[in-house]
Amino acid sequence: MGISDSKHKPPETLDLRKLILDNSIELDEEHDLDKLIEKIADAKYVLLGEASHGTHEYYTWRMKISKKLIEKKGFSFIAVEGDWPDCYKLNRYVKNYPDSGDCALDILHSFSRWPTWMWANWETVALAEWLREHNDRHVKEDKVGFYGLDVYSLWESLDEVLKYSENKDLTIKKAALDAFNCFEPYNRGKGQQYALAARAVSLSCEDEVVNLLTKISEHIPTRNSDPEDTMNVRQNAQVIVNAERYYRAMITAGPASWNIRDRHMVHTLENLMEFHGADAKGIIWEHNTHIGDARATDMCDDGTVNVGQIINEGHKPEEVFSVGFGSYKGTVIAGREWGDIMQVMQVPEAVKYSWEYELHKLDAKDRVVFMTEVMKEHLGGQEFGHRAIGVVYRPKHEHFGNYIPSRIPYRYNAFIYLDETSSLHPLHIKPDGNQIPETFPFGV
Repeated sequence: MGISDSKHKPPETLDLRKLILDNSIELDEEHDLDKLIEKIADAKYVLLGEASHGTHEYYTWRMKISKKLIEKKGFSFIAVEGDWPDCYKLNRYVKNYPDSGDCALDILHSFSRWPTWMWANWETVALAEWLREHNDRHVKEDKVGFYGLDVYSLWESLDEVLKYSENKDLTIKKAALDAFNCFEPYNRGKGQQYALAARAVSLSCEDEVVNLLTKISEHIPTRNSDPEDTMNVRQNAQVIVNAERYYRAMITAGPASWNIRDRHMVHTLENLMEFHGADAKGIIWEHNTHIGDARATDMCDDGTVNVGQIINEGHKPEEVFSVGFGSYKGTVIAGREWGDIMQVMQVPEAVKYSWEYELHKLDAKDRVVFMTEVMKEHLGGQEFGHRAIGVVYRPKHEHFGNYIPSRIPYRYNAFIYLDETSSLHPLHIKPDGNQIPETFPFGV
């Protein structure tokens, strides 16, 4: 993931400044996003990235874009890089389901999986309260949802399935208990202990979780008085199956666990599109490394795929629009190690000849860069180092581990550059000790 100044220096014959200026607009006010909304046109999948999981401006600009997409283009839901059970609680709140909570702050404060700051922050509180207010003005069928796409919540999803099966279907309850009892010896919440044990003795809980998903598919009612209840149970069962696969794969070399995770996120996204009907449109909030097409980076060298690649491969070009984000310098919330207490860290100036460095040279202006055919023609074969900060961050070492060689015009449809950014505003700062293993060198 390191970059070389000489390798990524733009060709001297290329007037990079003019090229970017001719294909971008300055970003000062919210109405400047109108041209971006126009470019998105009738896309069904809008993927909004971020260069870190701890930057205030990435969340606030994504919220502004999402509001416009919901109000002007009728988008159905926002799906984020978060756990399904936690995010589903917030979904029920923003749709004003019975007994769904009194305020978004209380719900988000209960998000306890490290890194808590990703969703337990004031920026997400603001988004959730706006969604609640928006939804209160619309009928049930037109309410906008909020969902989690990630695969980590094995134990929490088991709890949800067990809770559902109480006093309902004995077949589902028995299958859920069999799966729960299989995982119980591996120290709840410690996926790596299960992975190591499964590898050492060639045993796994795969049969139990597949059986649980099968029983749910066969025995759960197709509909009931709660329009999302069935979908929620099915999705929790799918999380359990893919989380078990993820944990078994994570101790092996190569991209297997990463690919399981991103394919699961795409599967979840497609389930949401199906649930919301033929006219459904989804907004996806994830790190750039998930939403930017992996084929335009060195991620594909070892067979790594991501959400952006899979969605683009599976749909027409006009149905998908991805927006990358990045900045030149600032501050960020992150941890020095996995499970560490979060800190506000300085983000140093971007390294020479990186994408962020080249944009900074354009008078240090925030801007939206559009990846037009002209951009592809002149920059499509040029690799730029493109910064990626994860939940684990060591600023002194970022030159060697935090820049992904990228052909930017093929990685995104547009790019939002913010010259200087600041850290998120977390609700709580104490880690819960839940050691989810890293899936990439920078923990995204």
